[in-house]
Amino acid sequence: MSAPSGEPAILSVGTQVVTIVDVRGRDGHVDVPRGAVGTILYAPADATHAYRVRLVDGPELSLRRHELAMLARYQEGALAGGPALGGRLLFDRVILRVVVGSRAYGLDVDGSDVDTRGVYLPPAELQWSLYGVPEQIDDEAAQQTYWELQKLLKLALKANPNVLECLWSPLVEHCTALGRELLALRNAFPSQLVYQTYSGYVASQFRKLQAGLRRAGGPKWKHVMHLLRLMLSGIGVLRTGEVPVQVDAWRERLLAVRRGDVPFADCEAWRGELHREFADAAAGTRLPLRPDYERADTFLRRARRLALGDALP
Repeated sequence: MSAPSGEPAILSVGTQVVTIVDVRGRDGHVDVPRGAVGTILYAPADATHAYRVRLVDGPELSLRRHELAMLARYQEGALAGGPALGGRLLFDRVILRVVVGSRAYGLDVDGSDVDTRGVYLPPAELQWSLYGVPEQIDDEAAQQTYWELQKLLKLALKANPNVLECLWSPLVEHCTALGRELLALRNAFPSQLVYQTYSGYVASQFRKLQAGLRRAGGPKWKHVMHLLRLMLSGIGVLRTGEVPVQVDAWRERLLAVRRGDVPFADCEAWRGELHREFADAAAGTRLPLRPDYERADTFLRRARRLALGDALP
């Protein structure tokens, strides 16, 4: 039998759970009533085997997945399994849709996917609901992802590279009047946080690649290419205040990395050079220490007011 709706099929060791059935002994007597709380000690690799759960009062039980619920979800009650407010309607509330990824970078090859990202503004009635609206909606078949406006603004203020590249993508497919206001606001987001966000992520990913080399013998070259591209982009942000999406003069060198034509040691050396260049750019940047939270907040409040109307602003 399956997991409760909205929960992962497999729970990990350490997860707090609650029994959602009465656990009976061989004589049919209820040994453990539904609602007992415990912690998973052992988790199987599939849904056909039992979990080992220690209850808060000490006993250990073997329980199947359909007999358990995550404690946090259980406590939320109907909120955890609430209706998916808006459904496909939310895709009609998109205020900005752009192409991102390899095609926006100028790194596409034969067979490259078309990745689409953007922003949606939910109707006020749904935003106010007890159940709220999703922070992100996805059309996997069309490879499209849209952030709810407030979520996008928060990520942009944290210098999230995916969001900043969405706002600076040169390939705009759809943009409403409010979407144009958002694009006009984008210079409120770059700040010195770019240095920590970009360089920290790349350094951690390269450490994982190095560990993977010892196990697997070779990295995912496309991932290596995009990490180097991200460093180049971050340097550009610190120097100009703009987010350079297209790689331009770096295209052939990056594509050589993607093909695996560049030894990993050379890629690591290039990364080291870029980190030093990134540090120099951070030391000399004119970007503010923090982004402009006030402008972003003013924009969001205006957008929420506009969401009261029937038409998409």
